[in-house]
Amino acid sequence: MTTAPARLLARLTSRITDRLLGTALAVAACDPPAALHAPLPVKVLVVGAAAAAWWAAPMVDARPVSTVMRPRTVAARRRTTVLPAAAIAVAAATGPPLWLIVCIAALLPAYLLVTDAWTAGVTAPPGRPQATPALAATAASAVVLLAAQSPVADTAWARLPASLAVAATTACLVLALRTRSALPQGAADPPHETH
Repeated sequence: MTTAPARLLARLTSRITDRLLGTALAVAACDPPAALHAPLPVKVLVVGAAAAAWWAAPMVDARPVSTVMRPRTVAARRRTTVLPAAAIAVAAATGPPLWLIVCIAALLPAYLLVTDAWTAGVTAPPGRPQATPALAATAASAVVLLAAQSPVADTAWARLPASLAVAATTACLVLALRTRSALPQGAADPPHETH
């Protein structure tokens, strides 16, 4: 019989890849080089963000079910979406240096792919090629990163690269979703066990 502390420890150390990538993404978004020289409350917030990311990072690998629609319940169920969205918002607010932006741009698709139930979970169709979603996610991140770094923000041309970035990201998303819908109906269902 396992004790409560042993179960808690097992739960907090499960799905270590998800947790490491999610925590790295959250910490990178907080601009750790700047946080090292920040006041103590800022350092505490970064440690709190890392702890929250460690908790929130693992993939929710279950079939969708109707649950209570309280905001806390929805956030817990959708935490693998809330975590990267929050990390990007924090990165936008902190304005990290370019090398850290590149790290965030690499960590984001890696985390999303590892925690995506369609590519890694029980509902993933067998034999699904893993390269398509990886390439689509990487291309979308690269396009957004390049558009964000283009030096045209204060010019009349600013809307053109922004529009192209949105169009390219949308195209990558459509390609990824089209791959999903092209599978035959029921391909995502795992085989049922019979006793």
